[in-house]
Amino acid sequence: MFSIVHVSGPRFGGEADLDKVASLLSLLPDIEPSIIVVSGDLTTRARHGEFQAARVWIKELERSAPTYVIPGDGDVQWWSRPLFPGGRTAQYSNYAQYFGPVLTPTLTCQGAIIAGVHTAHGVTWQGLTGNPRDLGSKGHVSRADVTRVAHVFRDADPDLARIVVMHHNILRGGASGEMGVARWRQVHRWLMDCHPDLILCGHDVQQKADVMGGIVVSCAGAVATRGDGKVPSAFHRVRVDGGAVQIEPYEWDADKRVFKRGDMRAFARQRVSDASAVTVGVV
Repeated sequence: MFSIVHVSGPRFGGEADLDKVASLLSLLPDIEPSIIVVSGDLTTRARHGEFQAARVWIKELERSAPTYVIPGDGDVQWWSRPLFPGGRTAQYSNYAQYFGPVLTPTLTCQGAIIAGVHTAHGVTWQGLTGNPRDLGSKGHVSRADVTRVAHVFRDADPDLARIVVMHHNILRGGASGEMGVARWRQVHRWLMDCHPDLILCGHDVQQKADVMGGIVVSCAGAVATRGDGKVPSAFHRVRVDGGAVQIEPYEWDADKRVFKRGDMRAFARQRVSDASAVTVGVV
């Protein structure tokens, strides 16, 4: 059994809750994850002090298990390059200083291969919608990025679980009612053609687990307190075995000030035995 603690949105800075951060750390020795995945929004405004606090926290997570990190829209200095391609590197400069220049790393560990799909591009033409609230926060996915992941999965050991990590939610948000990525139907098709066993995402404030075209999706919600605080903060424990993916939410109990384990959901694992079935962009 391969186990993951899936976390999103600690949002160090104005929205972080240190009691929640500490509670999560205290549970890790009992959960004993094989790996910890943080699917973005480490910070609130991508400031140096916020990233420094996030780096210290990640170091603490790494004491329990290897930790995989990607950026979210909260980690992007999007105001440094609105709509112009020349400033792409600048908007990730603070993130890169503390977590390295690779925004979508690939990690192979015992039982799984994990590949990131980049969705947090700041303000771009592709991410623009008719809603001004989406400025800088709506995600988008490039076909080239999904093609890269398809090649990684095609070349991997067929016995490894294939896991995609992205920041923006590809399940409709329980709280917002919105998809996190622009042109989401197209993105769904691309991702399904990669044949992952599991997709881990965040961004939306409310945790959720469901199936998208036969692929299990974990949307971890946020560890930070977001909005009016009525939606409880959460993270997921995900277990992958030969035939199933099990997702257990841990939701914040505001009275006891701890994360409490919720009801586990089990989903059938869709296996792709033939690596050549990965077709996105592959000639």
